[in-house]
Amino acid sequence: MKTKMKTSLSLCREVVQGINRIAGKERSRSAVVDDVLREYLSHRERAATNARDAEKINCFADELNAEMQDVLAYQSLDHLWEER
Repeated sequence: MKTKMKTSLSLCREVVQGINRIAGKERSRSAVVDDVLREYLSHRERAATNARDAEKINCFADELNAEMQDVLAYQSLDHLWEER
């Protein structure tokens, strides 16, 4: 079981009403807030990872594009017609 910590939050009335609607009678407000924040934190981590990956790819974009052009040229049949 995960260790829980008690904390206090001040939320606007509309947010609390929304949490109450989501929670219904089956779940607690704490469970809803915990789920929402876990999802948000996971999303933020994925976004940061994707940004780092994109930065790495962009550093080599010119080299990768030149390599791809070479591969595409090699796969083309145009070179067969030029030899004749």
